[in-house]
Amino acid sequence: MRITPPTASGTMPLDALSRGDALSAMLASQQAAVAAVAHAKPAIDIAAVHLAGALSGGHRVFWAAAGSSGLMALADASEMPGTFGVAQDQIRICMAGGVPADGAMPGDTEDGTADALAAVATMQPGDLAIVVSASGTTPFAIAFAEAALKRGQTVVAIANVPGSRLLTLADVAIALPTGPEIIEGSTRLGAGTAQKVALNMMSTQAGILMGHVHDGLMVNLIPDNIKLRKRAATIVSRITGVSPEAAQEALKACDWNTKCAVLVASGHDPDTARRMLADAGGRLRACLTAAAQTP
Repeated sequence: MRITPPTASGTMPLDALSRGDALSAMLASQQAAVAAVAHAKPAIDIAAVHLAGALSGGHRVFWAAAGSSGLMALADASEMPGTFGVAQDQIRICMAGGVPADGAMPGDTEDGTADALAAVATMQPGDLAIVVSASGTTPFAIAFAEAALKRGQTVVAIANVPGSRLLTLADVAIALPTGPEIIEGSTRLGAGTAQKVALNMMSTQAGILMGHVHDGLMVNLIPDNIKLRKRAATIVSRITGVSPEAAQEALKACDWNTKCAVLVASGHDPDTARRMLADAGGRLRACLTAAAQTP
């Protein structure tokens, strides 16, 4: 049965739908948000090149945002050390009001600029800024971007309103036009989903560019718990074909460095493996290719 909606948008308000239809509408809005990322792939790729370059060069990356945008940035950035072996001190989270340790996230902090300016003052040449704002006009985000640009830092911006102030400022502008939210103004929904997808794509592409992904495996992970040590052994075993037990021994010989362990499991001693990786800029595929071509 066709229902004539009472809203100007041509849809029934979410709270007027049946529970099943409400969930369907929510899912559709999330799928549309993901689809909005597609046209931004070229900009995301350029941003990933900057991200990989900064991290490979030993520089720091500053993720700056407020509210739900800050949470999206936090979720992605904080996973980079564990997933790709990025040094923890290269990751800087600059969230308006600070990272909420107890779930309290006051809204007024996004209007302040002092913390943003203080964070930018610690940036050094070669550091990268990734600034996120759904509206593209958040004072905290704008202040951070403007100050970083004045210092000569590269600024990557992610916003959900094309042509917004943040995007026009940035060196690399990633526009994610998600449109009105299914609950008006709640940017943790469509806007947040699109931001998280874009951030995931950027960081994953950067990991690939840095040589930390091999055959779809995260070969530069930090195996600092039982689960991850098992995963590291599985990775070594899958790449080299050795038994899980032999993979474990190779990892122990390499102080749990997975790339090194792959080369040890392939027949090299740990010192040679480390030297090969250093010569190849940490790129495992280049090491394996060179080894295969050596008589």
